[in-house]
Amino acid sequence: MSPLPWQTDRWRKLVELQDGGRLPHALLLSGPSGIGKQPLAEALIARTLCRDPGELACGECHSCRMLAAGYHPDLLTVMPAEKSRQIRVDAIRQVNGFVAQTAQQGGYRVIRIEPGEAMNVAASNALLKSLEEPGDRTLFILVSDTPSRLLATIRSRCQHWSLAVPPLEVAEPWLRERLGNGDEARFWLSVAGGLPLLAEELAGAEARQLRQDLRELFDALVRGGEPVGEAARLDAQSLDRILWYGIAWLEDLIRLGLSGDPSRVRNGDLLPLYRQAVKNARVRDWFRLLDYAREQRRLLAAGGNPNPQLVLEAWLVRWSALLRS
Repeated sequence: MSPLPWQTDRWRKLVELQDGGRLPHALLLSGPSGIGKQPLAEALIARTLCRDPGELACGECHSCRMLAAGYHPDLLTVMPAEKSRQIRVDAIRQVNGFVAQTAQQGGYRVIRIEPGEAMNVAASNALLKSLEEPGDRTLFILVSDTPSRLLATIRSRCQHWSLAVPPLEVAEPWLRERLGNGDEARFWLSVAGGLPLLAEELAGAEARQLRQDLRELFDALVRGGEPVGEAARLDAQSLDRILWYGIAWLEDLIRLGLSGDPSRVRNGDLLPLYRQAVKNARVRDWFRLLDYAREQRRLLAAGGNPNPQLVLEAWLVRWSALLRS
C-alpha cells in the first residue's frame, strides 16, 4: 500500500511525525472525491499496524499479512450501512467499545471513519468522548470530501490535513499509465477538474456511456425536446452522478457566459452546445439552476431519500425552460 505520486511530501511529513512520536491521535484527511484520500489513509493504516515499518509498511509481517487478507483485529472501519448514506450511533458505540479494548497484536488500535460527514448528530456526539480520551496507541483517521459538514467539535479534536488538486505535470503521467493513452488522460483530467482518480473513473466504459447519454439529452433539450420524456431515458439510480455532470456543465456555461473565453471550460467537446445554450438564457438563470442541482446533491449526501425520477424531471424541466427562453 503506497501513497500516490502527488502525495510524496505529505507522506514524508506523516512518516516523520510518526517516527518521532508526534503523530496526533486523530487525523482528518479531506479533499474532493477523486483526489486520492483513500490510498493515503490506507498507506498510513498499514504502516501504523506494521511490526517492522520502513518508509512504508513491510508487507511481510504477520500484521501486514492479516491486513492484506482483509481482516486485522486492531483495525475498525466504520462506513454507512448498506443502502444507507448515514453512519448512525450504533456504529459509533462499537468504536467506543473497540477503543476500550487492548490491542490484540500489542501495537496500535486504528479506527477509520469514512466519510466522516456521514455521521449523524447522535453518532458525532457519541464519538466525542473517544476523541477526547482515546487512550494510548490509538489512531483515528477520518476521511471526508466535505469537512464543513462535520460538527465543529469533531473537527477541533482532529489535526486537519487538506489535500490539494495535484499539478498537471504529476497527475497526467500517472493517468496516462492507467489509461494507456496520453491524449485521453489530458481530456479526462480536464473533465474531472484535475482530480486523477475521478478522471480514471469517468474514463471507464459505464461512466462514458452515461456522459454520452447526458450529452444526447442536453442536445435534445437545446433542440426543443420534451424534458419529462428525456428524463425517462436515464437510469434514475445514477442521480448523484447525473447531478454531478449537470453541475460541472452549468459551471462551464457560467464561465463561458461571464468570460466569453472557451479555454476556461472543462468540457471542451461540449462547446457547440454551450454556445447555443448561452444565447438562450441569462447567466443569473444558470446560477439559479446550479443552486438547485447543488441543493439536491447536498440532500442526497445528507441521507435524504428523494424520488430520483421526480428530481430528474423537475431539474430537466428547469433546463428546458431556460434553453427555450
